[in-house]
Amino acid sequence: MTMNARDILAWPHGDNDTDTVLSGLHFNITTLENWNYTLFSNGTLSNGTKCYLTFEPWAPALIFPNGTFINATKCWHPVYPIGPRAATGLGFAVAFGLCLVLTLVALNKHGRLYLPAQKRFHPIGRRWQWYWAIFTCATALISLFTNIDVDRYYLPEIPIVLTSFFWYLMQIGAIACSWEAVRHWGSWMERQFIDPDPFRLREEGRRYWIEFFLPLVAYLFMWLNFFIVVPRSWSKIEHQRYPEQVITDAEPTATDNRFKTAPFFLFATWLLTVFSLWHSIRHYCPRNRGIINRAIGLFKFTPTRFMLIVPLAFIVALFQAMVAWNFTWSPLNVRGKPEAIYPGGYAPALLIVLIQGIHGLTTPNEDRELMRQRRERGQTLDAELGIQRKPAWWSRVHGGAAGNETMRDRIMRNVCEIGGGGPTARNVKEAIHTRAAESSPNGPQDDMEMVSIPSPQHVVGVTGPIAPGDFASARHTATRYVGMTPSAASRQAELMMDGPPTTTRSGMEPPPPPYTDRPTDRPPMGSNHSAASSMSPSINSSPVQVRSMLDV
Repeated sequence: MTMNARDILAWPHGDNDTDTVLSGLHFNITTLENWNYTLFSNGTLSNGTKCYLTFEPWAPALIFPNGTFINATKCWHPVYPIGPRAATGLGFAVAFGLCLVLTLVALNKHGRLYLPAQKRFHPIGRRWQWYWAIFTCATALISLFTNIDVDRYYLPEIPIVLTSFFWYLMQIGAIACSWEAVRHWGSWMERQFIDPDPFRLREEGRRYWIEFFLPLVAYLFMWLNFFIVVPRSWSKIEHQRYPEQVITDAEPTATDNRFKTAPFFLFATWLLTVFSLWHSIRHYCPRNRGIINRAIGLFKFTPTRFMLIVPLAFIVALFQAMVAWNFTWSPLNVRGKPEAIYPGGYAPALLIVLIQGIHGLTTPNEDRELMRQRRERGQTLDAELGIQRKPAWWSRVHGGAAGNETMRDRIMRNVCEIGGGGPTARNVKEAIHTRAAESSPNGPQDDMEMVSIPSPQHVVGVTGPIAPGDFASARHTATRYVGMTPSAASRQAELMMDGPPTTTRSGMEPPPPPYTDRPTDRPPMGSNHSAASSMSPSINSSPVQVRSMLDV
């Protein structure tokens, strides 16, 4: 701690030449001077490294020969009550807290996905404006809460640095929130523009490359503002302990060339925000002819919230430039005017976040809005084609699937309708009774060539009991459905009937020649056997026993 020589006071006289009295307490002057302590006019006792208050009720009670004080209070201690700057900051902190809640609700609402994510429109693109709003609220709250101790500290120290540091971060967040709101609105307009026709706007050309590089340039300017302001020594901002120190250290630091250059980068970002708004209106809104009509269309198609937040973003950059030239209005000034700091430094950022939060609560989710637009387009096309679609409740009322029916339930319902388990057994029983009813009651039963119908427990797909009468009646129809013949003569006649006879001019053509059940060896060349004798069927031979699919 350094002060002017005229601020240094002589030791008050005590009981003797080595005794001094501070706030009614006696101290040894030899010990104080041995540790280089000096008494200043602001009521502090300091040796350049340590500083203590010397007035009641924070005056030290005793000093030891080693220079240690008992019950001493350091100079950087909140001894004053809350002043106008801290009280106003508390009110703004409450407002920013409410905006933070609104922003979180809006992020939860608009950040959800109801449609598959597309490569052209990333889900994080719609969330960036809410992320920056959260960042703005968080930095503003830190700046405002640390601002309380700016009024309460006896000598300025770390609170003035923290409140100024996070105030500059809040300014960057407010500009970034405005930029992302405008940029994403253009992306949302493009998404609605190409949703009916995905190939209407290709990812190439001047429009595409402008939208590709514009965010990179905007964030470049914002990061330049950050790197010029933040990474620096902030210790001289604390040197506001007496008027001469403010003039020599604090004010020149707060108004140096770096602080004067930083606002121009925010202003460049603001210009890019306005250009992005104009670019989106030009490509995704109806076009007007003529300079006057274009100017009118620019204001006509600009959303209401952009009519508010874009000028507010300009005020953010403007006020940062003003405090770089006028230290009296600067938040870096411990004795700065609250009537200038809060309306110009905090109110624009608060209004930007508040407008964004209200917009998030009053507008629907973009995926849901896109689904609604698709339904409207489908209804319009159905009306043009004369198609009248049933409402959603129609299938449920007329025996359709229930609204809460899962895909597994639908598959099980279809399987039960087609067959399987109990329904399959019932179908087998019905088929047996039907065949028995169609068969002749006096049909042949004893000269069947193949095995008889198996017992009920061997019927595939039958899970329930089958009455013995079902199989007794089914024996009459075995010759028709199993492929068995009652006799060799009838079997030969059936094999000879390959199709209906063909009528020609000479009359009825004979049926095709008969064929045998088992192929015979071809007679050798020159044999007396004719082809007819070699191809004669073997009626009395046993039927072919198929043992596997390879024998077919």
